[in-house]
Amino acid sequence: MILYNVTVNIDASEHVNWLKWMREEHIPEVMNTGCFIESRLSRIQGEEEGGVTFSIMYVSPSQEMYNIYLNEHAQKLQTEHSIRFNGKFAAFRTVLNVIEEFKDVR
Repeated sequence: MILYNVTVNIDASEHVNWLKWMREEHIPEVMNTGCFIESRLSRIQGEEEGGVTFSIMYVSPSQEMYNIYLNEHAQKLQTEHSIRFNGKFAAFRTVLNVIEEFKDVR
């Protein structure tokens, strides 16, 4: 299982518009690629000066499916984000390989 995390700091003046767009357009488009089985949108606690920071985590069932996303979909989706919010955000991406899961069994 692969966790693909995108951390975005969006300008405070744009964060409401950005959240609406992420919820209604961008995240559904990413999920519609078929490369991910779930996603989570979180606000990171502790404010950065001049912006609001979010994490979008996507869960891919395999490295193969993540590679399909990367090779066939990522550039287009990232470009749409960059054009729409040009100069109003900073982002970085992290890819994690899940080695084991622990769940509450109570």
